[in-house]
Amino acid sequence: MIDLHCHILPGIDDGAKTLGDSLAMARIAVADGIHTLACTPHIYPGMCMNDGTGIAHAISTLQAELDRHGIALKLVMGADVHLVPGLIDGLRSGRVPTLNGSGYFLLEPSHTTPPPRLEASVLALIQAGYTPIITHPERLSWVESHYPVFLRLIEHGAWMQVTAGSLTGVFGKRARYWGERLIGEGHTHLLATDAHSTGRRLPRLSEGLEVARRLVGSTEANRLVNERPAAVLKNLPPQDFGSIEKETGRPSALSSWFFRRRAAA
Repeated sequence: MIDLHCHILPGIDDGAKTLGDSLAMARIAVADGIHTLACTPHIYPGMCMNDGTGIAHAISTLQAELDRHGIALKLVMGADVHLVPGLIDGLRSGRVPTLNGSGYFLLEPSHTTPPPRLEASVLALIQAGYTPIITHPERLSWVESHYPVFLRLIEHGAWMQVTAGSLTGVFGKRARYWGERLIGEGHTHLLATDAHSTGRRLPRLSEGLEVARRLVGSTEANRLVNERPAAVLKNLPPQDFGSIEKETGRPSALSSWFFRRRAAA
């Protein structure tokens, strides 16, 4: 499997604190069947002042340590990017890294407040030639009031990434409901760990993947952790890999199931 969202680099954001933490996270990931992992520290001006040069150096250093310890995990470049002014210029200059140098990048909205002009901002990024992958929409406090906005963003060409732990209840019942709904209705392109440690938020995909299999079947679930992440890393055109409803052929039935489930809750 391929994990495109992980805070494994030591000491540069709220993820792994030490090299020992990073090595322990890497061992958990490999034991879970993850062979390639994107290092995606936060880039948030005023809080996490990371940039492409610093992230590349940290990845090179950690990869050397993984190799030295015989941990069979390939690290690739990325970042967990907040929607701020100047983002397009940052992407073009390389100051804000995309995933493995592709046209795809992780875009993290505020957890508590919908960004002003979210839809227009994402559309501008798409028109500039990028594919924003919106991270963990199921965990946002405002997902319910903006669910139609997320669906329109997908129509514009944005991708959605659900956190595996959301599907297993790590982030509570609300995140689990919205994670299951996003996947079950065919609105999710990627499943990732968004791991920060070896504890509650650890780098494990398999348990969430099993939930996804029950929702959409093995073929589509495999696309969430293998085919689409591989396409991202190869910078293949998003239109060739982003059509979920046509591939699953199940969203309408699952939508009815979700609404029945919610009404009964």
